[in-house]
Amino acid sequence: MNKPIVIIGLGEMGGIFARGFLRTGHPIYPITREMDIGTEANNIPPPKLVLVAVAEGDLAAVLKQIPPAWADRLCLLQNELLPQDWTNFDNPTVISVWFEKKKGVDSKVIIPSPVFGPQEGLVAEALNVIGIPARLLNDAEELLFELVVKNLYILTSNIAGLKVGGTVGELWENHREFATQVANEVIDIQEALTQKKFDHERLIQAMVTAFEGDPAHKCMGRSAPARLQRALEHEFRFHLKLPTLQDIASHRPG
Repeated sequence: MNKPIVIIGLGEMGGIFARGFLRTGHPIYPITREMDIGTEANNIPPPKLVLVAVAEGDLAAVLKQIPPAWADRLCLLQNELLPQDWTNFDNPTVISVWFEKKKGVDSKVIIPSPVFGPQEGLVAEALNVIGIPARLLNDAEELLFELVVKNLYILTSNIAGLKVGGTVGELWENHREFATQVANEVIDIQEALTQKKFDHERLIQAMVTAFEGDPAHKCMGRSAPARLQRALEHEFRFHLKLPTLQDIASHRPG
């Protein structure tokens, strides 16, 4: 029997990975919201991997509860993830998830999901065996680029969608100039958060490739208003100028 894998958070995404890891012969130890991580860690055999599959809003609180014995075997998959989110952990495995899973509906792939870290092969194999493509990255620099691409996709589509609605395909086809303005301001935020400079054109082209992977994907999810609010908080924090985002906010009700 292969070494066990711990999955913290058994929502739709955690369930997908659990199925993949089981198919590769790894026993799964789930930790749900009602369970204490420290207590469970004392009763679980040393795991091969600890997948943190909670929502991005719960990540910081969960990471504070990770026992030292698990600190070197984490895997993270959250949206809006950047290296600053795991500064207290050395070299976790990180995957930028590019597939959706909603209750009662099969998973839907947009593009292959890039993964990097010590257990990248294990994670990619678990997805591949259940028909979800993943690709391995070469280094941490590539990982950062891919994380920013995902953030750019989510924030641009969500925030632009607050004004124009529709799908990502319609956004790029019918509102390209507006979408590009939003995207460039989102990249400004990502550069401020990471203290890195990026090739805007290359990032936007990568975002468009993802748009093309599922042009019918809806722009505006439930988290869109909160994402706009956080973006504007970053504007104040980093002394940025985000006129397009401010204009979108000014026309929001309330």
